[in-house]
Amino acid sequence: MTAPYAARSPDRLARRLARYRGANPGPGSAGDPLPYRPTASRELARRLADAVDGEVIDAAHGVYVRVERPAIDLPVDRERLATLPGQPPPERPLVCLDTETTGLATAAGTLAFLIGLGWWSGTSFRQVQLLLPDQGEEGVLLDVVAGHLPPDAWLVTYNGRGFDWPLLVTRYRMVGRGAPVIGGHLDLLPHVRRLFRHRLDDARLGTVERMLLGVTRVDDVVGWEIPGRYLGFLRGGPAQPLAAVVRHNDEDVRSLARLLAHVEQRLGDPAVRSSAPRGDLAGLARAFRRERRLEEAIGCLDAALAADPAELGQQPPVEPSARAVREEPWWSPGRRADFGGRPSSRRVSTGWDRRQAFSRPWDEGRIAIDRAHLLRRLGRVDEAIEAWDALACGPGRSAVVAAIEAAKLREHRSGDPAGALAAVERGLHLADRRRARGMPEPALEADLRHRWRRLRDRLARAAA
Repeated sequence: MTAPYAARSPDRLARRLARYRGANPGPGSAGDPLPYRPTASRELARRLADAVDGEVIDAAHGVYVRVERPAIDLPVDRERLATLPGQPPPERPLVCLDTETTGLATAAGTLAFLIGLGWWSGTSFRQVQLLLPDQGEEGVLLDVVAGHLPPDAWLVTYNGRGFDWPLLVTRYRMVGRGAPVIGGHLDLLPHVRRLFRHRLDDARLGTVERMLLGVTRVDDVVGWEIPGRYLGFLRGGPAQPLAAVVRHNDEDVRSLARLLAHVEQRLGDPAVRSSAPRGDLAGLARAFRRERRLEEAIGCLDAALAADPAELGQQPPVEPSARAVREEPWWSPGRRADFGGRPSSRRVSTGWDRRQAFSRPWDEGRIAIDRAHLLRRLGRVDEAIEAWDALACGPGRSAVVAAIEAAKLREHRSGDPAGALAAVERGLHLADRRRARGMPEPALEADLRHRWRRLRDRLARAAA
């Protein structure tokens, strides 16, 4: 039998609420540093415009703040830029975009309160920044952003394909509007990793500015402080801290344009490209190869091999040690994320790791290996055999691999089993030397022994 429900006493409930309010002071109390006074959107917009040196724009359905920066002269040869892999067609307009948000998620709880845009007008680069004074004015701000994006325009962002643009698409859906149609999206982060990671500490835009563009920011706001400054403003705090956020966003958008101009000026012209650092040329060659532009990739690798490593500051390759702890670089997909907690035990390398080919510096041997592979894909068999023979005379594991590749080409492309057998014997000799030094290669040795037996039997049958 169920006991009858007894209503709680109103006095008891009032006492519990009083204890809760005493332990958790609400907004506007002495325990909250911000006043949290409800303020009209127009008043918030006026305060924000005064702090960031902008103007309040009264739209049909709300208000927003607009900040327009003076244009700078920043010419970019679009015809020459379009010759590089992954770049937009020269006739399409480019719009640089960067957002400042209330968090790092791309779901419904994150708001883009500052959207910086930049575009070219002739050789001048113009910029405008659109700020959200209150959350209720988001639809007006997004309508203005859509008006700055022509349907055939290409967006230029930095990690925008994974964060900025998906976030804006979500916000358009949240306000019941469709996201504007764009002609394409140029995310510069993958290009930086592919071309310049060999000489960067990390892939942050500030690092790219300092180490690649020669720009150093002074008194810049730290990224993790940005959401707190805006949320504090919405809760009744001062608007002056957002002035540094606006300057930060202005530099971000301008750096996108500078980075695009840097790529065009240093790598777009083949005559100037030949004097680029060796790693830049090797990374560009791989980008050309991804688009199946193999002849241009070969040209980049030839220029990289012709460069003087002493002038470019290249470091000689380091032979992996069986007792050395191998540290993954910051850009490697093999590096595990650090979520805190007890540090995990690091694995000690007991031999060659296949992923090591991607973490090695762009030395002459690594570039020569890429070149030999490309020569084979182009059908230039004699040149590919010559390249692999030269690599087989060098040190390390790559010499054993080069001997196997030379044997393959001689047997299957040139029809020279005797030459292939000689290459295999050369590889066996190199593998025996590595085993004697404590660096065995069991997989390569098994491959070489199998090839040697098969080629020996083939030559014996031909002689019989």
